[in-house]
Amino acid sequence: MKLSLKQLKRRIRRLIMPPAAGRLNVSGIKALALGIFTTRPDETGCDGCFERLAAFAEMVLAGQDAARSHPLVQDHLDRCPDCLEEYKALLAALRATA
Repeated sequence: MKLSLKQLKRRIRRLIMPPAAGRLNVSGIKALALGIFTTRPDETGCDGCFERLAAFAEMVLAGQDAARSHPLVQDHLDRCPDCLEEYKALLAALRATA
């Protein structure tokens, strides 16, 4: 998953507990490390995912296997909480207008 500097900083901030606690969120650090070490050379970044998100959501609503048709989008959604949040909001909006 390719992250912008802003996204990387946001994720790192989420991993560190408030300064008063002075401790690191170990499970968050492990998840970030796993994401780094399981990076695929063909994976898509947030921009690429966002470009395909509408088609992906429409396939899901149509009952089609969007993950099979767009595996890189599914992989990115599995790894990126920001894009997953966008996808869920899009899906909810499409369901509301259907």
